[in-house]
Amino acid sequence: MSARAPSGHALPVTLADIRSAAATIAGAVERTPSAHSRTLSSVLGCTVVVKFENLQFVSAFKERGALNKLLSLSDEERAHGVIAMSAGNHAQALAYHGRRLGIDVTIEEQESGTFLDNADAGLLEGLHLLGWGADYPDATNFLDFHFGTGSSKQFGDKFDDITTPLTAGGAGLTDEARAPSYVEANNAIKTHVPMVPVAHGGSAVAYRADVADAHSSPLGNEHFASMTPGDRTQMVWMQNGEPPGLYCADESDGEALRVCEQMTEALYAYEVAGTAAIPALAEVCEPNTELTTWTCTLRSGVTYHDGATLDANDVVLSYASQWDAEHALHKGRDNSFTYFPGLFGGFLNPPPPPPPAP
Repeated sequence: MSARAPSGHALPVTLADIRSAAATIAGAVERTPSAHSRTLSSVLGCTVVVKFENLQFVSAFKERGALNKLLSLSDEERAHGVIAMSAGNHAQALAYHGRRLGIDVTIEEQESGTFLDNADAGLLEGLHLLGWGADYPDATNFLDFHFGTGSSKQFGDKFDDITTPLTAGGAGLTDEARAPSYVEANNAIKTHVPMVPVAHGGSAVAYRADVADAHSSPLGNEHFASMTPGDRTQMVWMQNGEPPGLYCADESDGEALRVCEQMTEALYAYEVAGTAAIPALAEVCEPNTELTTWTCTLRSGVTYHDGATLDANDVVLSYASQWDAEHALHKGRDNSFTYFPGLFGGFLNPPPPPPPAP
């Protein structure tokens, strides 16, 4: 029996695989109970059953997968040991069961921002997991940013049979005209396998029940100013980690960008909790026929916190400081400014490439 995805394609994990894994790890992990949660069921208005994976030795379900993988290793693979690019529950599970089975386990801990910087610079050797959420609803956000002519080194060398159709697809005027280019690029990615997509990450946020106008955004850009935190004057938000920095043009970590969403505005924005583009600092932006020149009319009367008035020079400065690598304001946390070349193909006055390794 094979599980089926909604599209009708067979999933790589079958019911037989799940039953085999259960038999493999039986006796080495807790067989945890499930119980009806009256509190969560009442709050959410549905029947909620919770499974008590906190009873595992490492207090998480990830112990199951870690043990099953370790038990699947050959004697030669066990002798080489394993490395966990994580300091969380999965790493704890590998360390615990590795010790039980006599397998050397190395835990390489990196702070979130450092991990992303190293990935961006192509410094992570071997296999590693890299999370990525959507910034805007278009193929360029994933394909061009990661594999196009201006992409970073995180997935290694570029391939002409990937970058060429991506450039053509990004320049297409309609979805129908662009589609063949992205099919060609996808097929080339399947051939070269610079990375392996594992899952599509959705947005998972939760609020106290008394927060008015609470919402979850498919783009991870929840707008806190649209919400009212009950009778409180302050809204407290918890996330995975500290923002690595807040010079927003030089950050790609979602922990930083969610903060940036609260403190900066753009010519256009997305509707709250949606993906429809709406005017923001611009009243309207109109393109020429080829979509190569856009003329934007700014809202009047927009001022900064110090009273200065927004004008076209401010817009040009915002772009120039990202585009021109020699600009006086092109100085961020690590000066990678990854988004701009990833989306626009490169820098003006790009820095010289590093010398080849000896």
